[in-house]
Amino acid sequence: MKKNVGDLDAMVRIGGGLFLLGLGITEDSKSMMAFGSWKVAEGITRFCPAMYFLGLSTQEGPLPNRNLVYRNGKAKG
Repeated sequence: MKKNVGDLDAMVRIGGGLFLLGLGITEDSKSMMAFGSWKVAEGITRFCPAMYFLGLSTQEGPLPNRNLVYRNGKAKG
């Protein structure tokens, strides 16, 4: 299982999932509790099955090369 959820995305999923879980408990909604706990689990494991099947990732990759020298509108590396 390769991680496909980045740091900020994981924090949002955990926070939103805990909110939905608490709201589901107070409203006695099993579907909301299930969805909230699913989002918390995705945030903790940093893996989202839906993003995996769509080929998406919010993990930060290597930074692009920013050491380019521009002369006459052309990049030289």
